[in-house]
Amino acid sequence: MSRVFTYRGYPLDQIMNMSMDEFIKLLPARQRRSLSRGLTPAQRTLLEKIRKAKKALAQGKKIIIRTHCRDMVILPEMIGLTIAVYNGKEFVPIEITPEMLGHYLGEFSPTCKRVEHGAPGLRATRSSMYVPLK
Repeated sequence: MSRVFTYRGYPLDQIMNMSMDEFIKLLPARQRRSLSRGLTPAQRTLLEKIRKAKKALAQGKKIIIRTHCRDMVILPEMIGLTIAVYNGKEFVPIEITPEMLGHYLGEFSPTCKRVEHGAPGLRATRSSMYVPLK
């Protein structure tokens, strides 16, 4: 038995058919406030690119959209697309799935990498330069 994806009690096909205003009412408060204040020019440009990519996807073309817009809320029309989000150094490709609805794009493109130090004297800090190598 496979589970059917639901968002706040609504199945995915019903969410896809909702108007933007109906969907915004289902979002958490922060995302609801962000979208109710209107889209920034950068977010509008991204949404236009997303709509073009959806048309191209229907024709069988796979397009990766690159964006710096980390504060864009993931909307139902983005599902199935690959969006490369800038993390300050590179564009991290993100495959948008239904579970990501209502989150921000920036949440899936971490800006900080985990620090992994090597052994003392090998690829480490300047202070460990004087540790005798075996």
